[in-house]
Amino acid sequence: MNRADVIILGGGLVGSALAVALSAHKLSAIVIDIADPDVILAAGFDGRASAIASAPTRLLGAIGVLDRLDGMGCPIEGIRVSDGLAPGKLDFAPEPGEGALGTMFENRLLRRALYEAARAADGVEVRMKTRAVATTRDANGVSVTLSSGEVISAPLLIAAEGRASPTREAAGLKVARWQYDHAAIVTSLHHEHPHENIAFEIFYPQGPFAILPLNDDDQGHRSAIVWSVKRHEAPGMIKLSERGFLAECDKKMGGFLGKLGPLGQRQSYPLGFHHAATITAERLALVGDAAHGIHPIAGQGVNVGFRDVATLVEVLVEAKRTGLDLGDRQVLTRYERWRSLDTFMVAAATDGLTHLFGIPGKAANAVRRFGLSAVDRLPPLKNRFMAEARGESGDVPKLLQGMTV
Repeated sequence: MNRADVIILGGGLVGSALAVALSAHKLSAIVIDIADPDVILAAGFDGRASAIASAPTRLLGAIGVLDRLDGMGCPIEGIRVSDGLAPGKLDFAPEPGEGALGTMFENRLLRRALYEAARAADGVEVRMKTRAVATTRDANGVSVTLSSGEVISAPLLIAAEGRASPTREAAGLKVARWQYDHAAIVTSLHHEHPHENIAFEIFYPQGPFAILPLNDDDQGHRSAIVWSVKRHEAPGMIKLSERGFLAECDKKMGGFLGKLGPLGQRQSYPLGFHHAATITAERLALVGDAAHGIHPIAGQGVNVGFRDVATLVEVLVEAKRTGLDLGDRQVLTRYERWRSLDTFMVAAATDGLTHLFGIPGKAANAVRRFGLSAVDRLPPLKNRFMAEARGESGDVPKLLQGMTV
């Protein structure tokens, strides 16, 4: 296939989900990615896990990917937010019959399921170990020359290449960006007591410490850890002995999960923020981290990308039905307007939380704990936070409601 409805540059979680979702609605896609599947699908490639909120989970169900993940995810039945280990907390729990707040999936399992779904989808061609060496976007359409020498074309180009998207940079789209003085240490660990499907976000002035429930394995109860530390401290934390690292984790957790260990593989990632001022250009749309990258403080990163997918698919499917050119300016403007407020609000909220909980001192601690306890006692405000966390606020695309377009 050398022509499709869209060309997607980037076959990661968001790019693959977009291709599968388009195929489910009879739109074709060519996915181009420079990665080697044998590398990115290897067990040790990515030790992270993602909390997929309930609305994006419905998207995965609507496009047939959830069936490939049967039994692999751990439902999140509640979330507890606290400022350190002192009194003052905020608990989120679904109402009876509402279902889980989200599901924890290990990234390696999620990546494989999406990759295999894209490879199996009708009208989707996945070309790995392939690079786009030249791209032309004009009134006539999009033309991409590949590293193989082949030329492919489509009415629309979609950049899903991640934070350092070369397509976004080449298009001259302005980006607000800054680096946090933090790195995320990501690992998994076993613990004596069951987590009871509760996710914990414990805020410290040095950075948040998240404990996220995973399915038990043959060694017992297990959780994922996302620990924000000062950037200069990350190399030392990675080099700590297992015993020393577990001791530091125990201090942060206060012992409520009992004896810790064994420990999984540790990885470290620098933390930064970026937000594209516009997410479209001539015959071009940005999705996922190509459009916005946020702090993992609220676990919304990939969820925002899946919200991009649901919105863009709905816009493109309706455009196709009405006979519009998929790269038409009015089509892309609808996508941009639909996503702009949501992405800005999520970005602003995560950045604000990062700074708010980073303020040291007893007075700041007291104010934060009072605020958490106050929200915990105000159902309307608490429900609003719940809707945001689930991905169910605002004008929700059909795929996030579990329906096809």
